[in-house]
Amino acid sequence: MKFDNPEDIIQLTPLWEGERFPNGRPKVPSDILRRMRKITLEEAWGPLWNRGYTNQFEGDLKIVHPDRVMVGRAVTAVMVPKRPDLHDALMKYGHEQEGRRGFFNQWVIDSIGEDDVVVVDLYDKIYQGTYVGGNLSTAIAARTKQGGAVIWGGIRDYQQVVHIDGINVYYRGSDPTAIADCTMTGMNVPARIGKAVCLPGDIVLGSPTGVIFIPPHLAELTVVQAEKSQVRDVFGFIRLKEGVYTTAQIDAAWNVELWEDFLRWFNGADEAAEYRHLTWERELEEARKLPGGPGGPGGDVRL
Repeated sequence: MKFDNPEDIIQLTPLWEGERFPNGRPKVPSDILRRMRKITLEEAWGPLWNRGYTNQFEGDLKIVHPDRVMVGRAVTAVMVPKRPDLHDALMKYGHEQEGRRGFFNQWVIDSIGEDDVVVVDLYDKIYQGTYVGGNLSTAIAARTKQGGAVIWGGIRDYQQVVHIDGINVYYRGSDPTAIADCTMTGMNVPARIGKAVCLPGDIVLGSPTGVIFIPPHLAELTVVQAEKSQVRDVFGFIRLKEGVYTTAQIDAAWNVELWEDFLRWFNGADEAAEYRHLTWERELEEARKLPGGPGGPGGDVRL
């Protein structure tokens, strides 16, 4: 049994076709992470739900900084209650065969880098289940720059953690005890966080309502669809205030004339400047194919 095994990680994430870290973990581009920070959790949820990914969200968590959005690539860990023979064998293997130092939680945090988020299934253990405190949270902040942690378990040193810049932590509860009587059985393996499943390399989007785990092969699509929804809303609000369209027209499938009005606005309006990397040929072409053709009922096509 190996921790953080590249062959296992690649096997778990076959739909990812992009760059990978040396350990095989999918490396979603930094630009996608940057854009992800500007979308809402609900905007990310829709594309996943519509594609059958219905176990990606968990909201029953406390948050160190509820007003901050957290985005990063998942580094996962799975813990179980301590059984002495298993615990000793895995600790010995990690120390002697893989050169790791300290306790299991330190192994994981020593492996993370910029824009990572530590995602830990600690089986809802809080008493002696405090995965991070002041020191390890400081290490996470230093290594990830703007990442953090999602812990289905506990934390300690809350009064220190809350003052650490560049980190957010989602957790189940706090306790003054140190972590004990638990064993890590997997690193960068599938992890369960409440009702949600997270794989290594998933994009973690944390909001005031909870966390969602976005498969890497759907990250760009999720961002693009969210951005398209945002800019169409901006256009719709403007035209509604101007009295050009009714709410029924804006909320229904757009006809070709409405799409063409939108595209003229999109290509020239200051409000649309940050969205001009988006393209709309597919939507316009699909609208033209629907009954009635130009001027008839249009289509609003999901990506």
